[in-house]
Amino acid sequence: MKIVLDTNVLISGMLNPNGPSGRIVDFMRTGVLQLVVDDRILSEYADVLRREYFLKYFDESDREDVIDYLFRNTSYASSRVVVHNIPDDGDAPFLEMALTEDVPLVTGNLKHFPKHIRKGCTVLSPGQFVEKYF
Repeated sequence: MKIVLDTNVLISGMLNPNGPSGRIVDFMRTGVLQLVVDDRILSEYADVLRREYFLKYFDESDREDVIDYLFRNTSYASSRVVVHNIPDDGDAPFLEMALTEDVPLVTGNLKHFPKHIRKGCTVLSPGQFVEKYF
């Protein structure tokens, strides 16, 4: 199954393998889930993982391994949709890719994706996603 995964869920799942975000990361690692990305999303994943803050959780080599994994094991696509008037412009790539590929968007920040801008996209919290699909 393909999904678009907001960065906050990816990081949360890596830090806490016991919650719904952790289950999603496990499903991704085992190939049950494949992430849909574009250059903007991959860049955000890499930028966030490389923040100094995360050195207390992952050494530099581990972080680069994760980034390499993401570059090699995701489904790359080009957005054919442009989203306007989103509360945080940085979230636009995630919704645009979910709409382009007609896949769910999983985020820890549902309020960043109000219903009036979703254009029919399924936007779920990690818990909602796990409950609905697994």
